[in-house]
Amino acid sequence: MRGRGGNATGVTNLGTELVQKQIEKLHEMVPKANVIAALVNPTDPALGEPSTKAAQAAARALGLQMHIVQASTEHDIEAAFASLARLGVGALVILPNAFFVSRREQIATLAIRHVVPTVYYQREFAAAGGLMGYGPSVADGYRQAGIYAARILKGERPGDLPVQQSTKFELIINLNTARVLGLDVPFHLQQLADEVIE
Repeated sequence: MRGRGGNATGVTNLGTELVQKQIEKLHEMVPKANVIAALVNPTDPALGEPSTKAAQAAARALGLQMHIVQASTEHDIEAAFASLARLGVGALVILPNAFFVSRREQIATLAIRHVVPTVYYQREFAAAGGLMGYGPSVADGYRQAGIYAARILKGERPGDLPVQQSTKFELIINLNTARVLGLDVPFHLQQLADEVIE
């Protein structure tokens, strides 16, 4: 929402800022995976470039080798997954992108088919069969946006309301997918999870 003075307001989700945590959770899930990859959409440089840099920095901090694979079409996703075995990748992080959300079933299915433990940035991926999601609560973001809409309808100027960031983050683990991938989910991760899908 934009106020008269050109100020914007609303609710924003953290994306790039959570990549390090996602990779840390993935490393806890599969500590023996020394080579990991990140899937990025190259047609979205505003989000893709900072997310890629964050993923590379997080991998370095954990002593992991990182490969970047790119996809911006359905066919690219298939090709990216096909390349993972050749690269010796033991785990994968899906970097934030709206296109990937629209292809979440395809991505989750390919991760299982190629036996690649994968962390995603939204609950919806884990619900679609992905192994693990860690990111902002979409429902909480909608709730915050609704509160702002109500305040504006009661007469507050949008330009006077600061942009809010998500404050609630969720860890979702799909135990069914973990079993299919032959993974034993560490008990401490199950305890930390906001939701465990069985």
